[in-house]
Amino acid sequence: MAGADAHANDEEEEHGTPHYPMIKPEELSWSFAGPFGTWDLGQLQRGLKIYREVCSACHSLELVSFRNLEALGYSDAQVRALAAEYQIQDPLPNAEGEMFERPGIPSDRFPNPYANPEQAAASNGGAYPPDLSLMAKARATERGFPTFVFDLFTQYAESGPDYIHALLTGYGQEPPSYVEIQPGTHFNPYFVGGVALAMAQPIQDGQVTYDDGAPETLEQYSRDISAFLMWTAEPHLVERKSTGFVVLLFLVIFGAMVYGVKRKVWANTPH
Repeated sequence: MAGADAHANDEEEEHGTPHYPMIKPEELSWSFAGPFGTWDLGQLQRGLKIYREVCSACHSLELVSFRNLEALGYSDAQVRALAAEYQIQDPLPNAEGEMFERPGIPSDRFPNPYANPEQAAASNGGAYPPDLSLMAKARATERGFPTFVFDLFTQYAESGPDYIHALLTGYGQEPPSYVEIQPGTHFNPYFVGGVALAMAQPIQDGQVTYDDGAPETLEQYSRDISAFLMWTAEPHLVERKSTGFVVLLFLVIFGAMVYGVKRKVWANTPH
């Protein structure tokens, strides 16, 4: 009976309208969630390490300057040393009129691993690896009614990190019988663009060595890079939430004062 039910479900899905992602990302717990959330600097530093050692081979981070990393707890000297590890093409030619490369400085942005979009697509089977600077905002999945109503009160803004984590941990599953996977693509039920994507599983257990003793597992890697990409997409998230809370508190107090003044002014007015 179980096999018959599964076959029936497959037939129903096959002839229905497909919706992606096929599986909605799980809502996870993040340090920066809620009105009083804060960044976990250790986690953000681990996420940066994953980007540099894994993601940067294909994906750019063109909206993030090296000097922005001071917000992650790095000193000016550390930022300068990290920037100098990259070769940056200077925007101005040298005295001979030729373009040249130099070690990076804090004001530079993370360089693109490819010279142009055509080279990037050619190196990845025709699929252009997107820039990751705003990925945690660009890939936020819709939550539908009435969930989005509650999100207004809980200040839920973690749909992007939830999605990135789900995508990175969603490889290796068997596709349903009605799904046809094209050669050169990889099934992932959490992908918002279809049933499969060109990117193979980018990271696995033990691939990146942590210096702080954090677990070197796919689960931890996925959480760390997701949190880091949330920071790159909205580095002032925590400050914005703090400011918003103060403004709301002020409006509540101000409204109570206005109501009290109104009551006092009109208290002795005959009706």
